[in-house]
Amino acid sequence: MGRRPSGAPATRPQIPRRVSGRGPRAMGPGGADELRAAEAVPLPFVRVAPKLFLGSARAAGATEQLTHEGVTLCVNVSRQQPGPRAPGVAELRVPVFDDPAEDLLAHLEPTCAAMEAAVRAGGACLVYCKNGRSRSAAVCTAYLMRHRGLSLELAFQKYEQILQAKARMPREPTDPSSGVPRPQ
Repeated sequence: MGRRPSGAPATRPQIPRRVSGRGPRAMGPGGADELRAAEAVPLPFVRVAPKLFLGSARAAGATEQLTHEGVTLCVNVSRQQPGPRAPGVAELRVPVFDDPAEDLLAHLEPTCAAMEAAVRAGGACLVYCKNGRSRSAAVCTAYLMRHRGLSLELAFQKYEQILQAKARMPREPTDPSSGVPRPQ
């Protein structure tokens, strides 16, 4: 390694800090470039509808974002993923694997009722599974149909549009559950 000339200032590379998705931001040495780099990092969950969010398992650990969005209930649609870490956030576990043989339908009515109760109590709800694409999307779709009055087609279109806009899924059509055919 070479030595720096005597009297020359030491330089360190600028490493962008991760900045949360909303609210005032402090301008660091990187200024606007730092903000753009931080904004390029996607949030661990997306807003599906007012008071309803969809995400991957890492969303449960996004304490700052959960608090900021007023999330009071996390629906963990998995058997193995960790629960939320934010204080004051309850967990409802729907113990199913990402497998067509699992009976997710048996869990939908009580799960959607708990989600609606959280929303009516003034909170918000995050639904997540490992990748935030299949089981959790099916639960969000059921909730939108049951408590927001959307048809299956409109609920599924809403899901696809939101995730495509956030670049969180491939552009080709996908199923919210491999056991449920895509609406025609």
